[in-house]
Amino acid sequence: MPAKYYLVRDDILPEAIVKTAQVKEMLAKGDAESVLDAVNKLGLARSTFYKYKDGVNAFFDAKSLEIINISLLLRHISGILSGVLNSIAAYRGNVLTINQNLPLNGMALVTISLSVEELSISVEELMTHLGGLNGVVRAEIVGRG
Repeated sequence: MPAKYYLVRDDILPEAIVKTAQVKEMLAKGDAESVLDAVNKLGLARSTFYKYKDGVNAFFDAKSLEIINISLLLRHISGILSGVLNSIAAYRGNVLTINQNLPLNGMALVTISLSVEELSISVEELMTHLGGLNGVVRAEIVGRG
């Protein structure tokens, strides 16, 4: 019989389940060096963590993210894509995916999906900045989601 899954608010779960999820999150983020370190920080028995660890997973809601998809036409010159990525990072954009086509006639089409939740400037300002970079021929938003 296949496993059933439920989406349950954390405030109605037993403390052991919530703390198990927190231990897994601490380990994933590097906030704890080991399971022992994490369970000690949270006051959870190690045996309790091991009892629930395979059955507890945090829910990730991709719809809650602010994501844009951009298309860039770049000149085929070394370092252009690196400059684009550095600019996105400088304004606190978070690149999720990159797809670059093979260069044709000295140009390469690049599509980038990025989270703009923590962007330090507006999306429009980012696009204007990217479009003005040396080697960027065109920069446009092709989707939001």
